[in-house]
Amino acid sequence: MNKTRGRELGLPFPGRTGEHNAITDVPGVEVGYCTRIEGQGRLVQGKGPVRSGVTAILPLGRRPDPQPVWAGMYALNGNGEMTGTHWIRDGGYFVGPICITNTHSVGIVHHAAVKWIIRNHADAWQSEHLWAMPVVAETYDGVLNDINGQHITEEDALKALNSAASGPVDEGNVGGGTGMICYEFKGGTGTSSRRLEIDGEEFVLGSLVQANHGLRPWLTVLGRPVGITMTEDRLMALEQGSIIVVLGTDLPMAPHQLQRLAKRAAIGIGRGGTPGGNNSGDIFLAFSTANRGPIPQLAGPRRTMETINDESFDPIYMAATEVIEEAVVNALLAAEDMATLRPGGLVCRAIDSEGLLQCFT
Repeated sequence: MNKTRGRELGLPFPGRTGEHNAITDVPGVEVGYCTRIEGQGRLVQGKGPVRSGVTAILPLGRRPDPQPVWAGMYALNGNGEMTGTHWIRDGGYFVGPICITNTHSVGIVHHAAVKWIIRNHADAWQSEHLWAMPVVAETYDGVLNDINGQHITEEDALKALNSAASGPVDEGNVGGGTGMICYEFKGGTGTSSRRLEIDGEEFVLGSLVQANHGLRPWLTVLGRPVGITMTEDRLMALEQGSIIVVLGTDLPMAPHQLQRLAKRAAIGIGRGGTPGGNNSGDIFLAFSTANRGPIPQLAGPRRTMETINDESFDPIYMAATEVIEEAVVNALLAAEDMATLRPGGLVCRAIDSEGLLQCFT
């Protein structure tokens, strides 16, 4: 589904993007989706309509040998879930995929992701005492989806995982972002990337967001308070959603550096106007595909790690804030109108791209 993204529309986002302006510009990273849009009419709990799905990110693709993905996380506001984060805080890594879905489907998606890890790394899981703790995150889609019907299945999650690929990434009403609302416009999935040169070597930093946060008057794009003028078709007086941010890079970074990078996502989403509302789960994960090697259980007693000097991080932090702001705008621009279920009878409108552009003329 081809949509006009922020840069194509003419919005003056800074920085140099990767080839696809997506998290998949990070070498080896793959993204897949399962999107469920089924049924029409009023909500009948357990029967639909269904407007939900699963997003899957494979940081290292489908390598048969399990390797640690060095990582850090930060929660600006913890009204949400991201599994596996206790060990990311203590161990500094995770193994396997990242999945994003709706709030009431974390369990079944986690179950499927464990199965995928066991199958994908069959030799290691058969011969060693290894355990799987995949990263599964969520945002709430109960305004547009029969969330209490728990329609997402193990097969849906495996479909997202098995369809993951490199290259361009679909945005808007896809995967876990299918039923999401952002600043009272139709929201969903968005992505962006930046090229960075450090010590003469080029790296990529990319982001993928599941944008389901914010109230209309807060919306700011590239410093312009556009939400106070785009007042039509507002839906809510209180925030009812969250945002998940995933940052991926091939920069060699230690876990403490990745945690610091994840913190900058708070600034990235703040550029869009949100203060991190009480009802919002603003949870951020940063990972690096560098420093590859066997998982600690299968490694020797010593290991070495290359890292960028902390003194060189200012442009990296700036790139992180930029890719997140752009990814949220791309999610808004790619989304399509969707009828509300609770309350029924309204329409969650996609943002008017021409109206947005007029705010910059």
